[in-house]
Amino acid sequence: MTDTAPHRRPTIMEVARLADVSHQTVSRFFRAPDGLKPATKARVQAAVDQLNYRPNLVARSMRTRRTGRLAVVVPTLAYSPARMLAGASAAAHAAGYAVEVLALEGGAGERTERVAELADSGQVDGIVSFAPVLASLELQASSGTPIVASADFDDEMRGIGELADASALVDLIRGLAERGHRRFLHITGDLQFASARARRDTYLEAIAALGLESTGVIEGDWSAESGMAAVRGLPERDRATAVMAANDLVAAGAIRAAMDRGWRVPDDLSVTGWDDQQLGRLMSPALTSVEVDLEGLGSRAMTRLIAALRGERAPTEAQQIHRVIWRESTGPAPD
Repeated sequence: MTDTAPHRRPTIMEVARLADVSHQTVSRFFRAPDGLKPATKARVQAAVDQLNYRPNLVARSMRTRRTGRLAVVVPTLAYSPARMLAGASAAAHAAGYAVEVLALEGGAGERTERVAELADSGQVDGIVSFAPVLASLELQASSGTPIVASADFDDEMRGIGELADASALVDLIRGLAERGHRRFLHITGDLQFASARARRDTYLEAIAALGLESTGVIEGDWSAESGMAAVRGLPERDRATAVMAANDLVAAGAIRAAMDRGWRVPDDLSVTGWDDQQLGRLMSPALTSVEVDLEGLGSRAMTRLIAALRGERAPTEAQQIHRVIWRESTGPAPD
């Protein structure tokens, strides 16, 4: 006979016994772990993992008048925030919180009102917004519910802030110059986007600062087709030996057009992308690209919110979210 009875949920007392600590210590582990000794935290974490224990958010809400839930507001338009959401959710769950995801329509003004209403409703303990809102520091609701706005998009969901940082392009250009490249071409993204304009401007500044030559800046639209069109229009002679594409799709189009013209990548032409998409890693040649740590961006926003909930100082160390990943699509300049 098969036992179909549901498994009983482990209790905080069982975690305490297994870890050989008090139940108050286990409670502090979920509320304010920084106050515990590393060895104590390790024992409690091991017990939590072994028992598959999860805090009882309903009971905690009744005792503390907190819900144990945090809200994450995401954009409803072009940009997919899935990776930022994954990072934020992981940080919240590690701190013992559940996460509710809300997609709020309308402009920044309307969205700001909705976020303030949510904060005052008592339904959540805190809010992180990845969608644009107005004057984030003035969003403190009358209830005192903390709100963190991660200002990485404008109201058209175009990347700004850290997402528009183009400094990794300097690393790409410098690395290619060390491989002997002197003539470069940049294919931009849609210049309505701050990130596309930043990469164009950084490209031109880096070329000038390093004493290199730009054979042109061709305006694209983030699509593979724009990369193909740009490379199809290059001259046979006196052309660039390195193409800096606005993203991985543009780079894939550039590589396809180079192959159609009988040019070998990277022997005849080096190509770089941006975003480090999985498809680029699987291409032949595998694409040199810029990794964007979206998970880290989401995790840091959530960490700031949790610090506010605990009355702690949020971490202030700056972390670079862009990193160059060198692969097969780049090599020495042709002779």
